[in-house]
Amino acid sequence: MGHASNSIIGQRPLRPDTVDKVLGRANFGADLALPRMLHGAVLRADCAHARILGIDTSAAERISGVKAVVTGADFAHLPEGGGGDLARDNLAHTKVLYHGHAVAAVAALDAPTARRAARAIKVTYEELPAVLNLEAAMADDAVIVHEHLQDDGKPSNIRQRAEREQGDIESGFAEADEIVEFEYRTPTVHQGYIEPPACVASYSREGQSTLWSTTQGHFPLRDSVASMMQMAKSDLKAIPAEVGGAFGGKTAVYQEAIAMMLSKKAGRPVQMRMSREDVFRCAGPGAASICRVKVGARRDGTLTAATAWLAYESSVAGTPLGGGVRSIFTSYDIPNVRVEGCSVYLNKPKVRAYRGPGAPQATFAAEGAIDELAGRLGMDPVEFRLKNAVSEGSVTSTGTFRKVGLVECLEAARDSGHYGTSLAENQGRAVAAGFWHNGAGRSSATIHMNDDGSAALSTGSVDLSGTRIALAMMAADELGVPVDRIASVVADTDSVGYAGNSAGSRTINATGQAVVEATRVAINEMKLRAASGWNVTADQVDWQDGAAINSATGDRMEAREICRDAQGTGGPIHGSHSLQATAGLGPSFSVHICDVEVDPETGKVTILRYTTIQDAGAAIHRDAVEGQMQGGAVQGIGWALNEEYIYDERGALENASFLDYRMPVTSDLPMIDAIVVEVPNELHPYGVRGVGEAPIIPPLAAVAGAVSNAIGVRITELPCSPPRVLAALSRKD
Repeated sequence: MGHASNSIIGQRPLRPDTVDKVLGRANFGADLALPRMLHGAVLRADCAHARILGIDTSAAERISGVKAVVTGADFAHLPEGGGGDLARDNLAHTKVLYHGHAVAAVAALDAPTARRAARAIKVTYEELPAVLNLEAAMADDAVIVHEHLQDDGKPSNIRQRAEREQGDIESGFAEADEIVEFEYRTPTVHQGYIEPPACVASYSREGQSTLWSTTQGHFPLRDSVASMMQMAKSDLKAIPAEVGGAFGGKTAVYQEAIAMMLSKKAGRPVQMRMSREDVFRCAGPGAASICRVKVGARRDGTLTAATAWLAYESSVAGTPLGGGVRSIFTSYDIPNVRVEGCSVYLNKPKVRAYRGPGAPQATFAAEGAIDELAGRLGMDPVEFRLKNAVSEGSVTSTGTFRKVGLVECLEAARDSGHYGTSLAENQGRAVAAGFWHNGAGRSSATIHMNDDGSAALSTGSVDLSGTRIALAMMAADELGVPVDRIASVVADTDSVGYAGNSAGSRTINATGQAVVEATRVAINEMKLRAASGWNVTADQVDWQDGAAINSATGDRMEAREICRDAQGTGGPIHGSHSLQATAGLGPSFSVHICDVEVDPETGKVTILRYTTIQDAGAAIHRDAVEGQMQGGAVQGIGWALNEEYIYDERGALENASFLDYRMPVTSDLPMIDAIVVEVPNELHPYGVRGVGEAPIIPPLAAVAGAVSNAIGVRITELPCSPPRVLAALSRKD
């Protein structure tokens, strides 16, 4: 298959959603309005841990305009596991598990009436002690959040354990001339997306029900809601809205099943929107963590052994535990490694994914230890990493690496105009490396050729960051036509094959492969049509620059000619492809350099300069790649410097607003320099590696390391807020 001679790959074409979003015409979750639509509101618990003794909805039901009320009893028939557990995560039944847990919901003619009716519902609680931190949750005398949960045969808050090991740990440390040990801590944080989740549910008793939602994956969303509603998947169609930010936080069902149950009871469509306070209190944040690491090296800088113990706040699907265990130390060729981890239930909302879930926290610990070792051995931090960096053929507990770009990223950092510059008093610099295995999973694509030679490309992968244009670019390159001849859309669950969540850096990798293969199916069909017209076999026809080429005669037939005559040569031309891609086959590495200045009197940290370097494999849409790299760096800087959930003693979140939850703004940051490295992934037709997760993995370590070097004290707990920096300085004194 010949690519276009004027390939679009690596260029910066305009995204198809740009104008609509700039002009406010794009339809987000809260924009949809249907005839006779009701508005939903939720009553949330004002305690963090309690048994529900009774719910009285009678006062709410008497309010004029109220059309339906839902409580956990409406889902009580669901068994434990699957839809039952999902339903109880959404709507408490017998027990409240966190402050803000939904206990009832109302649908009314307008939103103010719905909110007033929700407040009229009376709930009687037996309040229980709340478990609010990891140490308390893992203590021998801990209050148990889920009475049925056991670990090693005993009641426990430990939800899941994971481990990996290779080599001989004891002999590895015996070989080491220098050993460092630290305990690192990170707080609960939020993804900080701008758009609160919103949905519209329309239940149909006679036909197909429909759900519109702001989501990262409308196929998994449909499956979850159908399970909770005990519906066949064919009875529910999910339609994705535009998404105003997600970063992993919109992979979950927060209110869609509640809205669908309200719609079922009321017989009318129901819209539900979360407030910003709801988002902070109840929409799954990124996990707090504790990480204990021990790393050893010889005098020449060779790493000999490393161990880690990780604990994360609980999650639904195993992340961030899996991401942390899989990612820690994986940037380095260490012969002896042992990692143990667990996820732990607390009386806080279940955490959700946040860009590379689990890896930023684990990397904060690992890279801090690596930095400390480099300093004690008197080695340059980049050269120390280069000496131990994994490369093609490196064997780790996660497998044997194919060709990867960590060495190239480290060399780019070393040779950049940033790394060698001088620093002044109270200033510090650090470098950090991060690994992400990259997701895969199920993806599908269909391309339909129009009779003028243009095409309509449909996939089931929600566009979070410009993936529609990148997928269209690959299809355009295969076809050999300008990218503006490709209409790229995200189709509903009835209109295209299954696709998993847009998460884990899987979209351009997995869905991109499906797009390429679907386009090649359509091209092969056009070659067959051309071959028939020339009275030759298909293997005598090539495809190049948007046309079939007769290899014997050199005759050329443009795509528009083939498609124009398609009705007379066999009917419409299209291609489809579905696949199950394997995770980890195109891993990404990222290296960050951070310069800071610390005010020793106030503890304030200022970011002076920041450079992010990443192996993208192949940068399909360069703007999108650089934007992902810069955006991940900014989110990681916020996590490192200021962001944290603050709870009172009863488990109520005290900073549930953008005013009090301190995220970085433009004035807090320098320009983020981005250096794109391209070491192709040999298992992808275009060499793509995912770029969404890796950018957020090094910043916690890079920022904290720079602060540590500026003040001369190792920072092991985030955020590096002024009070914490001043406390570190006092320890130094």
